[in-house]
Amino acid sequence: MGWDPIWETIFRERTSWGKYPPEELIRFIAQNYYQVENRKDIRILEIGCGPGGGPSWFVAREGFSFFGIDGSQTAIDKAIERFNANGLNGEFICGPINDLPWRSETFDCVIDVACLQHNNEADTKEIVRELYRVLKKGGRHFSLTSKNDCWGDHTGTRIDGTSWLNVTIGPFSGMGTVRFATRESLVDLYREFRELNLEYSIRSVNGCQNNISNWILTCTK
Repeated sequence: MGWDPIWETIFRERTSWGKYPPEELIRFIAQNYYQVENRKDIRILEIGCGPGGGPSWFVAREGFSFFGIDGSQTAIDKAIERFNANGLNGEFICGPINDLPWRSETFDCVIDVACLQHNNEADTKEIVRELYRVLKKGGRHFSLTSKNDCWGDHTGTRIDGTSWLNVTIGPFSGMGTVRFATRESLVDLYREFRELNLEYSIRSVNGCQNNISNWILTCTK
């Protein structure tokens, strides 16, 4: 499917989103693109860009050519409003991420911050094929996605080996489908890519009672 209508409701009702990007994305962009002489030459697509929060704001503010797509018109309207208010340039499109409206080999980089994780295994495979298509040869992909054993894993209704519907606890409760990826599932998902690198981060919450864990994935076409 590529997008759950529940996000239209979430974007309407939630008024605040993080202003700043995750540290992992900052490090990835800095290591791979800060040395480029003309940053406007680097075309970066964010899937599931939401209302133009931290990742979108950061990429555009750093001078790269930014493109964002999300299935929620509310999110896109908020993103455009935010960019206009901050004097930033970017192109936003409302549409499905499993059928991207760009030609093959358009982007130097595609980033995902907690978007792909809200798709089951079959849908995610379809989306990743699209990411591969729109990436230039040698283009890079970054994904920050929920990890197995993260707080909330194995709650709700099981969809497939790693995906759950209506998770009942943790940071992703009330967010429809959540895929808590394993290392093995990601290796299989990105088998067409080169230089696949998997790291993970864990932070405790609630007085160390619960852990929120994410995969930090990078690869190259």
